[in-house]
Amino acid sequence: MAQRRRSRSSGKKGKKGSGWFRGNIHVVMVMKLLLMLVLLFLSRILFYLFNLGYFSSLSFTEAIRIFFIGLRFDLSALLIINVPFILMNTLPFKFRYNRVYQIIANVFYYALNIIALMGNFVDSIYFRFTLKRTTADIFQYLGVGGDFDKLIPQFLLDFWFVAIIWIFFVILLVWIAAHFKVAPPLRTKKGFDPRFYGVNTVLFLILAGLSVIGIRGGLQLRPITLVTAGQYTTAKNVPLLLNTPFALVKTFRNEALKEVNWFRKEKELDAIYSPVHHGRKNGFRHMNVMIIIMESFSREHIGSLNRSLDDGRYQGFTPFMDSLIRHGLYFNAFANGKTSIQGIPAILSGIPSLMNESFIQSNYAADKFTSIAGLLKPKGYTTAFFHGGTNGTMGFNSYTKMAGFDHYYGRSEYNNEKDYDGKWGIRDEEFFQFTARTMNGFKQPFVATLFSLSSHHPYFVPGKFANVLRKGKLPIQQSIMYSDYSLGEFFHTIKHMPWYKNTLFVITADHTSEGYYPYYQTDVGQYAIPLLFFQPGSDLKGKSPVLAQQTDIMPTVLNYLGYEKSYIAFGNNLFDSTLAHFSIHYISGLYGLIKDDHFLEFDGTKATSLYDLKADPMQRTNLVNKKKEEREKLEFFIKAVIQQSNNRIIENRLTIED
Repeated sequence: MAQRRRSRSSGKKGKKGSGWFRGNIHVVMVMKLLLMLVLLFLSRILFYLFNLGYFSSLSFTEAIRIFFIGLRFDLSALLIINVPFILMNTLPFKFRYNRVYQIIANVFYYALNIIALMGNFVDSIYFRFTLKRTTADIFQYLGVGGDFDKLIPQFLLDFWFVAIIWIFFVILLVWIAAHFKVAPPLRTKKGFDPRFYGVNTVLFLILAGLSVIGIRGGLQLRPITLVTAGQYTTAKNVPLLLNTPFALVKTFRNEALKEVNWFRKEKELDAIYSPVHHGRKNGFRHMNVMIIIMESFSREHIGSLNRSLDDGRYQGFTPFMDSLIRHGLYFNAFANGKTSIQGIPAILSGIPSLMNESFIQSNYAADKFTSIAGLLKPKGYTTAFFHGGTNGTMGFNSYTKMAGFDHYYGRSEYNNEKDYDGKWGIRDEEFFQFTARTMNGFKQPFVATLFSLSSHHPYFVPGKFANVLRKGKLPIQQSIMYSDYSLGEFFHTIKHMPWYKNTLFVITADHTSEGYYPYYQTDVGQYAIPLLFFQPGSDLKGKSPVLAQQTDIMPTVLNYLGYEKSYIAFGNNLFDSTLAHFSIHYISGLYGLIKDDHFLEFDGTKATSLYDLKADPMQRTNLVNKKKEEREKLEFFIKAVIQQSNNRIIENRLTIED
């Protein structure tokens, strides 16, 4: 009777102040996990709504399908995140009911799940800049210097509403979870209780087994990974299906590359695709080379390349670039990645980042590799890299030194803080002029790279231009116009310098920005960048039909100069139309190959999508099961490129010894 009275009084107390449910420890744990699963699901819906323009081609039914398939990945992430909480609540011992012990278990629950939700909400905005869920390479990015101490406050200022929604979710999580209380069992024997330990040991084993199955994503042979998402949708929609905690956990300490051997014989492999370039023997031209990399200069922003937009009324935001295109040889090119630290080694070293992190950040960054500077330096070239960012930003100074650049000019070398934009580095207008003056003192010939800065978030535009330069439909576009103006002033200055006419200029972008028009939101269009070769007074003029990518720049320049030695570059000479021109990239576990007017998505084992870009430029009709011959041909080729890239990087074979 006394026991019953205690039970009733405990129940009454629970109704008054202990929440909605006070009871079995396993049931309470499951309820809290289900609550977090619902919040992960809701955060995916918000991710979709914040990026509705990007996912605008998704039908309602397809979006719903992706939301619910995403629960498989949510459940996996949920169980991984909550391993400490689950373990503490399922251990078959009586001390788990101890009040202090339960407080510690709940601290794990709240802390880990709040951080997980934060990851999802950060990606709701950060996705616009990378077009993928954040993976573990973000920690390496922080390690090589990303000026996050200055940029995070700016992001919070610009996107404060996302922080508010995250805080609301945190309050909701804490408030609802606090209503689920653990009650100790009413009847337990003192000392050893065979029934208690027997039942709870069985429950522990059952729940441990179910958790392992949930973490693996099912009973299939291999656990689910980022690549698994590609089985359900296209690369463009993979980020919607995934969640950020899953992407972070699954790429943490993940082996960046795996050796593949689809082609057993080296000769067979080389016959399909080889990155080895053999030099010309027709005499070398000691011409200066100036590579200008414009931050986030998507092809979409260039008016002369988009005459059909807005019923022919589209002006674009690059009047100087438009004028220069008329005097050079232009290629419709595609970026090999979505970040600057992927673009720089692709452009300067001919190395695409066909892995979750960039080559600069990977475990292979210490490999022996070269660049256009490293190859030309022995021929007497002065080599220099210019970027107005804080020295150390994204590891550019370390990479360029390893790549063979003798001189690095950044914010420190500029040495005038009055031109600092307060967030990212020295304003383009002033830094471009500094670059011109510095180069004018170089001994010729030289190879120099200038990487712009101001069209990077937070899209700085000096006050004197705020009401002069046009704003567009995207926040970046006024800053694109400012960087284009700075480029025009740079050319206005250098055209009077003695080395100008003996210089080959290459102008391109490091990667694309957020897209507005539908084509520039497709899996192909989101990589579209300009590529211009310009030499004053030369016959390099017109618009080439040849498909180009960033890794083509180094072999094209070296061929133009008449470089005579062999070297490695995962691209082709664009001036040779007989070669198999293509573009390749990797994102969210899927490889993308553009070749022969087709676009193939490949998950490392098989093709998941195939589109005819001539008949279907918006990539609406997946032909992977309809055009077998074309699919097999492209699969054959992409396997050769991946095998050459993976195995050479793993084996440190990115150079050719004399």
